[in-house]
Amino acid sequence: MTHPPVRWGFLSTAGIARKNWQALLFSGTGEVAAVASRDQAKAAAFIADCQREAAFPTAPRAYGSYEELLADPTIQAVYIPLPTGLRKEWVIRAAQAGKHVLCEKPCALTAEDLAEMIDACRQANVQFMDGVMFMHTQRLQAVRAVLDSGEIGTLRRLHAQFSFNAPSDFLAGNIRMSSNLEPQGCLGDLGWYTIRMSLWTLGYQMPERVSGRILAAQGRPDSPSAVPMEFSAELFFPGGVTASFYNSFQTEHQQIFVASGSAGYLKLDDFVLGFFGGETQFSVTKSSFQVDGCRFNMVPGRRHVSCPEYSNNHPTAQETNLFRTFNALVANGTLDPHWPEIAWKTQKVMDACLDSARNDGAFVKLS
Repeated sequence: MTHPPVRWGFLSTAGIARKNWQALLFSGTGEVAAVASRDQAKAAAFIADCQREAAFPTAPRAYGSYEELLADPTIQAVYIPLPTGLRKEWVIRAAQAGKHVLCEKPCALTAEDLAEMIDACRQANVQFMDGVMFMHTQRLQAVRAVLDSGEIGTLRRLHAQFSFNAPSDFLAGNIRMSSNLEPQGCLGDLGWYTIRMSLWTLGYQMPERVSGRILAAQGRPDSPSAVPMEFSAELFFPGGVTASFYNSFQTEHQQIFVASGSAGYLKLDDFVLGFFGGETQFSVTKSSFQVDGCRFNMVPGRRHVSCPEYSNNHPTAQETNLFRTFNALVANGTLDPHWPEIAWKTQKVMDACLDSARNDGAFVKLS
């Protein structure tokens, strides 16, 4: 049965919304019907810019307030890329207006806030999902197949690293450098992904305890306090598996994930946003050490796995699949509790890591 496209409203004209605009067009199952800003002219300009590059048959409406968009009875779902400090209010208001919610990450200031947001969506019978695009790739399914096959043996250690070297204008004015708007800094912006990848790998088993460190902190000139600029953490899981992650606004682009087992390791060099091209890839390495007389050889034993999907801005790309997944839930009227659950778990671990870092790396236990 063919359903009409899900009608979306965007609360804000944040830069990432441009990518999601095109993803909705490519999805074939949704459309942007309205965009809201506190300045209607800004919303109209955003719509005009996006329509020039990725045009919907009918141009979306421009609203001069978020309230106007939520009051529109034709809007079924909203995308909320507002600053983290503002998200709780607008997720709850969107749910109360009967709109399904796609929320950018980090979803909330605390796990307690996120629990309230999720509960509001549950009570309103609307779907909640966070905006982690890599969850919707073919590659992730291929990684799971390798992990479950036993090819790299018993998992012992995970490591994720996501960073970029922020330019001077970012440091001086970006919202991620304001403790009012994005108090978790690089941990919220980048750590959400590194934590999620480790949780996903272990089937969303929660760590027993964590230890975090703020390695560097800074704020833009009007920020009341500094935010994490560089962060690292250790996670300790039941059964002896450990994980580490590193995030930074001070080291150049890195998106590395390594799962190490008793028989080898699996590595992604671009786990968040695949390197540009028509394939996504990862490697599986089972090295062997061979001694032959005076010759001591380390044989790499590496194979590469490729998946036929574009990394971004394509009908096969991860952001497009995210919207196809979400739109199918809306169209079929079937809510999936998995998505809010894993968002809450990610937030809970992130909170614990930040609590630890603010107490000089002391262990924080998770129930």
